[in-house]
Amino acid sequence: MHRPDKFNPARDIPDLSGKVIIVTGGNSGIGYETVKALLSKNAKVYLAARSKSKAIPAIEQLYTETGKRAEFLALDLADSKSVREAAEEFLSKEQKLDILFNNGGVMVPPTDQLTRQGYDLQFGTNVLGHFFLTELLLPALSASHAHTSLPARIINTSSDLYTSAPKRDIFFEALKDGTERDARLKKWGRRAPWTLYGASKAGNIFVANHYAKAYPGVLVSCALHPGIVQTGLQRNMPAIVRAAASLMFTSPAVGAYTQLWAGTTATAQDMNGKYFEPVAVEKAVKGAAGDKELEDEVIKYLKHAIEGF
Repeated sequence: MHRPDKFNPARDIPDLSGKVIIVTGGNSGIGYETVKALLSKNAKVYLAARSKSKAIPAIEQLYTETGKRAEFLALDLADSKSVREAAEEFLSKEQKLDILFNNGGVMVPPTDQLTRQGYDLQFGTNVLGHFFLTELLLPALSASHAHTSLPARIINTSSDLYTSAPKRDIFFEALKDGTERDARLKKWGRRAPWTLYGASKAGNIFVANHYAKAYPGVLVSCALHPGIVQTGLQRNMPAIVRAAASLMFTSPAVGAYTQLWAGTTATAQDMNGKYFEPVAVEKAVKGAAGDKELEDEVIKYLKHAIEGF
């Protein structure tokens, strides 16, 4: 439950003039509310989204609400070629990147949906796409530190459903198209979309931990659960779940609080390498997400997957 004394964006986010920020999935839901709060504090915000036809109306609505205009950045996280093009487009315009919100994602789509490179759509979008984007943006993130003497921030939106992730011995079996994936999906049955979602959300935690350690003093990184939020992510769920979401789930505006806190208000020491639940409450991870050997294997897997792109 939200504690209004814990964090209030209007009250607690400092002036962000001069800050350059990317928010993936910024055209709707939590991403939209994150962009809105950042624009309201005078940041220059790149709204990264796959669909220009959806992003431009969102940018216009944000301008109506804040008087500030976000920049559109075309990004399809499910296509490594598009990820590289987005990073190159950004780097052609900006010298530094102060905060990267790896916010976008998909939730429980049909298991026959894959990325352009043949990876499971959830893991490929939520984890691989964001990892590759972050790798490509490291020069701008490092330049932020050089410019400000403060570490750049990477905020990774996970979920408490990371607990559905499979254990190390089978974690990778269903991540890429092929007979091994088919066999594992058959064994999981109706649980498969949720298990794969859990794998992707554990992957977000692993990636956050990686960057928290990889560039000490230059970068800080964390992962978080935004809460049970009513967003477009529920479009693949049964009608009864969507109906419940409209009545019982947290609003996207409140869902954005923890990532806004981590990106703008928390000290670097307070947020780096940690996992948070609403609002800004540190929690220890458990299950597969706490397996350090699996974490190392996932990072190796991701580095191999982006080779050649």
